[in-house]
Amino acid sequence: MRQTFEQISATRDWLLADGATGTNLFHAGLETGYPPELWNVEYPDRVTTLHASFIAAGADIILTNSFGGTSFRLKLHQAENSVNALNLAAARLARQAADVAVKPVLVAGSMGPTGELFQPLGALTADAAEQAFAQQAFALAEGGADLLWIETMSSLEEVEAAVKGARRTNLPVAATMTFDTAGRTMMGVTPAAYTEFATSLGLDAFGANCGIGPAELLDSVHKFKHREKKPAVIAKGNCGIPVFVDGKVKYHGTPELMANYAVLARDLGVKIIGGCCGTSPEHVRAMAQALNQTPSASPATLAEIEAKLGKPWKDLPHRAEDGQSRPRRKRRQG
Repeated sequence: MRQTFEQISATRDWLLADGATGTNLFHAGLETGYPPELWNVEYPDRVTTLHASFIAAGADIILTNSFGGTSFRLKLHQAENSVNALNLAAARLARQAADVAVKPVLVAGSMGPTGELFQPLGALTADAAEQAFAQQAFALAEGGADLLWIETMSSLEEVEAAVKGARRTNLPVAATMTFDTAGRTMMGVTPAAYTEFATSLGLDAFGANCGIGPAELLDSVHKFKHREKKPAVIAKGNCGIPVFVDGKVKYHGTPELMANYAVLARDLGVKIIGGCCGTSPEHVRAMAQALNQTPSASPATLAEIEAKLGKPWKDLPHRAEDGQSRPRRKRRQG
């Protein structure tokens, strides 16, 4: 039986979100640089299989394959006229997988950044961004999304534009930002500042995703200012620290690492826990088992988090001071 985000949230202390989309589609044959969103119409079975794998692993929430589904992102691949078709297909594929599950599973419509700079730093206006997000949101809603999931944001201006666009659908809205090694987003937003902003927007859920590794993501969660239980907190961290191997970014986090991260996140008061780049169904299964089998405990200190998950990126011995050893930011492939 299909349930709403509010109904499921009210009966659960925590919800498990899925893992990476792009990373796992690479393993299924997606080529680097090719937009994953096109696979919603070219290889729909592969996308549905990934969704089903996450559900079988224990996910309560699956994100649609639509991270780069705005007209701004699709324009880079001459597909800006396919916004409606690609996002509609993305939501329908996830809905198809959710509807045959043996438990209620929520479909979250993934909405990533435009990749453009807002005025006055760039040419993008708030109105144009809001319209682009609204176009994507309506297609995701029509396809069967239960909520809209804005993710990997760096600026408050873009969060606000995305939220305004998403709210035209009347669906619940969640939004996460990405914090770096300095504890800020690429545009300088701190976790504390985002807490206040998210609360002022009246979001249904807010939090952090992607970034570097799970330890640093939980460091950001630690810095979210004290608040009531609403909006719910999201933690969707990468599967370990990303490193370059043969010219490609690899994630070496083990299922055990992600299981520890999930339990630590829950004990910090996080409501929605998932994985981002590099997180496979195997990792999600380990997270589900740990969450179900490990009794709740007092929130861990940062020192205790580092002891279980490893030291943050800034303390790793292989980190070069000039930054050359760390991967440069690019289009997140999740």
